[in-house]
Amino acid sequence: MAERKFIRTDRLTVGMRIDQAVVDRMDRVLVHRGSILDEYVIAGLKKLGLPGVYIGDGIDDVVKSDDPMAAIEASITPVVKNKIYKLREDDPAKVQLSETVRKRVSTGIQYLYNNTDSDKFNHTTNNIANDLMNALDENDALAIDISQLRASDEYTFRHSVDVATIAMVIAKNMKYNQEQIHDIGIAGLLHDMGKSKIPTEILNKPGKLTDEEFDVMKQHPVLGYRILQEKKNFKDIISIAVLQHHEKMNGRGYPMGVTAEKIIPYSRILSVADVYDALVTNRPYKKSYSQRTAVDILMSMTEDLDIDVMQTFLKCVILYPVDTIVRLSNGEYAKVVKNSSSSALRPTVVGVETGNVYDLANDVNCANIVIE
Repeated sequence: MAERKFIRTDRLTVGMRIDQAVVDRMDRVLVHRGSILDEYVIAGLKKLGLPGVYIGDGIDDVVKSDDPMAAIEASITPVVKNKIYKLREDDPAKVQLSETVRKRVSTGIQYLYNNTDSDKFNHTTNNIANDLMNALDENDALAIDISQLRASDEYTFRHSVDVATIAMVIAKNMKYNQEQIHDIGIAGLLHDMGKSKIPTEILNKPGKLTDEEFDVMKQHPVLGYRILQEKKNFKDIISIAVLQHHEKMNGRGYPMGVTAEKIIPYSRILSVADVYDALVTNRPYKKSYSQRTAVDILMSMTEDLDIDVMQTFLKCVILYPVDTIVRLSNGEYAKVVKNSSSSALRPTVVGVETGNVYDLANDVNCANIVIE
């Protein structure tokens, strides 16, 4: 840990890092802990009549504050800020769900899963899909930040909305037309509908399923397909996408074990969206993986998933939004200034202390550096 020293105000110099917050009589913060002192701040401290302040040598002192990210942000020098400003490129527009839409979508999806026999089933499904389409169209969204979705706290409902949204963004990036994107959204919303017919003790079991229980669970695509077939208002391609969303390109999926040539494109898209969202979400029987680990796992599934769909997804998922502060494997804190369309895991970042630029996706000198 870096040494913390009390320095008299008249001995402060430009570039020192303050290791305390300076507040006024109303407890308003005038200088944040971790800020780098410049001439203006030093003059202000002298004007306040302070005898001295605590100074820290390194960023480790800053990280231990109550709001470490805000403290690190406050510590960035004007020179580094200017470099960040010049290099910064906005992320592609991401899907945004307003609080009103979240509530409406959450209520709608819960209604569907609890009322599969309702005469309003088709109407409700279309309304939810329309809400998601509008969210995509409002800002011409071409990217996904999974942390910004989360329409519900209950896994099945949240997962359905996540999968639908991710699948729609993938389809949009693959140049599907509006009707196709809408249909894929419906398939995503309803892909797990068959789970409404699975016994609760199996569906919510906190431990690993037995072989017999897993055989029952593997029937949910068939049960979902039957629910939609009975409605007679859904296109066959939507029902088939629901039926096939757990099939794998190598034939090792379920419920039928078909291979690539028999798996329709909608199902291939749903499969990628379903796998990723399941990995990053907590379940009764497992903790969620980090988004970075989930991407690594996804990239290892080249025999299971459609490569084109996977690559499209990796181009549109935003793991480290621009302006996020991250820690690098070399121990340095850095700010994300640009994401790479070829590598979701390796954006361009700027070291907040040194101003060093790390183009993690393209600079061979950064090959051994990763975001921790």
